[in-house]
Amino acid sequence: MDNHRNPTPKNAIGLCLLPQELIQNIFLSLVLPEIIRLKLLNKSFSRIISDHAFVRQCNHLSTSTTWLFVYKKRWLRDAVLHAFTDRSSDRWFRIPIADLLKPAHFHGEDLYFLAASNNVFLFASNTVREVVAVNLVAVTVKRIPPSPLGPRGTSSWRRSGMKLVADPSGSGQFRFMFAEFVANRPVLFVYDSGSDTWQSREAEESVVAPRGGGHVFLNVVHGPRESVLVASSGERSAPVVLRPRFDEGRTGNLTVGFSWGSVIDRLHVYGDGYMMIVKSEGDGEGARVLKGVELWGLGLEGRKWELVSAARGVIRKPYAAMMGCLEEKNGVVKAALVSNCEGLWDMTWLSFDTKWNHWTWMPLPDCKMKGWNMAGISFSSGLTLP
Repeated sequence: MDNHRNPTPKNAIGLCLLPQELIQNIFLSLVLPEIIRLKLLNKSFSRIISDHAFVRQCNHLSTSTTWLFVYKKRWLRDAVLHAFTDRSSDRWFRIPIADLLKPAHFHGEDLYFLAASNNVFLFASNTVREVVAVNLVAVTVKRIPPSPLGPRGTSSWRRSGMKLVADPSGSGQFRFMFAEFVANRPVLFVYDSGSDTWQSREAEESVVAPRGGGHVFLNVVHGPRESVLVASSGERSAPVVLRPRFDEGRTGNLTVGFSWGSVIDRLHVYGDGYMMIVKSEGDGEGARVLKGVELWGLGLEGRKWELVSAARGVIRKPYAAMMGCLEEKNGVVKAALVSNCEGLWDMTWLSFDTKWNHWTWMPLPDCKMKGWNMAGISFSSGLTLP
């Protein structure tokens, strides 16, 4: 994992002369990509980082660290993930993955980055039409067998309609979930890495208490007034269908629905039972300018979309195209907005704390992506040492 601030071998020799307890405290102030880099630097560092007490402390800190991963479209031989964390707000980390992907034999094809959870990352091939799981820490790659729907190209995977759930114990096992309409009925598909098999279950019409309870929400379709979501609470419980609607009496002055005459004025970003609506307007010179953000969430009975908070005038910047991703964890909703203007990519990290009713946002440093195409973006947390 590359970063221009990594210590040189000369500095590493001097660091080895310090007491081990002091070295461990220094290492604990770093983020995980830096720690893994140090582990590969020399045997002394590897021994310190492999110590059970250090691993336990490091993983405790890592569980509260959120990462944003971005993958840009480039030749497979140069494949790199760009990583940014809220613990280190001044730079991106480069994580080379080309060597990890070699066993998959994609013959130099460009890949698409689907999702991430803990140490597991999913990539999809458009030509071979396969999905592979990469474990960055265990340094392994695993092919996932085709789903019951058969091989799928990259355009078939919808970001808000799938979820990667890794085992928090650090075992490396995971479940990959996605929801689709089959014969006009919502169906949940789940791949379990432990058994290396897929299961599919038709979602039942029901009403649940969606907030809390460990539900996983997968977005199936969204219309002007009603959405269709599939909620899953675990392997033993049947998935259920939720059809939240907007309250007809409250939508007059709010940015809801899909006003087809001005659809470019609104970006809808979905995830984990929330919807973020980003409002923009023309700047008179052919570009758009962001002017406000609304956050909506499922009501307590799953029947309605309810306005959680609106932030006006949060960001004002020009763009020609925009995309985003959203994740909720422990009552904090995080969203990344990625815009492009004249080939230059610009990213902003938004967070809303539902407990304190508080918005925060920060522009991210330049990711050096001018002229490149975006090939996947995802939040993740819980990167851990084995």
